[in-house]
Amino acid sequence: MLAKTLSALLTVLLGVGAALLVYWVLNKIAELLPAKWESRVKPYFYILPAYLAIAVYLIYPTILTVINSFKDRFSREWVGTQNYSDLFASAAFRQTLLNTLLWIVIVPAVTVALGLLVAVLADRLSPRSEKLTKTIIFLPMAISMIGAATIWRFVYDAQPKGTGQIGLMNAFIGMFGFDPVAWLQTSTLHLNSLLLMVVLLWAQVGFSMVLLSAAVKGVPVDTIEAARIDGAGERQIFFRVVVPQIKGTIITVFITVTITVMKIFDIVYVMTNGGFNTNVLGNEFWNQLNTNFNYGSASAIVVVLMVAVIPIMIYQVRHFKAEEAAA
Repeated sequence: MLAKTLSALLTVLLGVGAALLVYWVLNKIAELLPAKWESRVKPYFYILPAYLAIAVYLIYPTILTVINSFKDRFSREWVGTQNYSDLFASAAFRQTLLNTLLWIVIVPAVTVALGLLVAVLADRLSPRSEKLTKTIIFLPMAISMIGAATIWRFVYDAQPKGTGQIGLMNAFIGMFGFDPVAWLQTSTLHLNSLLLMVVLLWAQVGFSMVLLSAAVKGVPVDTIEAARIDGAGERQIFFRVVVPQIKGTIITVFITVTITVMKIFDIVYVMTNGGFNTNVLGNEFWNQLNTNFNYGSASAIVVVLMVAVIPIMIYQVRHFKAEEAAA
């Protein structure tokens, strides 16, 4: 433990020291130039390390992944679009795409709705009760997805009929005389996928609540009072006065959660490993890379994910620019 602590501390010190040294050297190089050029070049020198880091750790792996998606399972021979053809010809992969789509459709919308509901209701409590409520709802955010999935495995656990049930849900229905249900193996109407989504909702509602609560508190009281004087009810005030003014925050939370959902892996991996018709793209990528050792298919899955994320990123950038222009 002591060795690991010292190693981590040494790594941090070396990293910070190396960053300071790089900027000191770049600053000295800029100072060697004529004064006219120094002022022009120095800003580019300061952002140069960041651009290099993006190029090395983001752009280069992206290009390499796209190239490998057109090669065989060992990234040696070119196979054209064979990896993509094999994936989309597979019924299992099409089901994986459908499961991922269900996550994208359900989780962000429900996260925003629940976060907004909690934010509005908590805003009506006394300050002490509001803080306590928000703290309890935000607590799951401090738990890793692996930890959350492990906790919820115990909630959904099912033991054979006639034995003691340690799963919370089966213990509850057992009180009313019902037989235990293998929740995570029940794929009827995608029940098991919906139960997995509950885990992510449990972890993400706190994040949504915090941002939306801050936005709700930022709505000018004057506009709400003016609406009340004009005879508007509380529901009309919420949907016609409050929601339009926090629209930007709602979109930001929705996009952030959507991107999180598109990358979801750990919850599915820990609870079912994609079995019983619960597979998603993130888990399929892991299995192709680390179980099947098929780098070509794994790269093709990543490219599919990237293509799906790009329109969302473009919309987010345009949304931020529109907000800055309106500010």
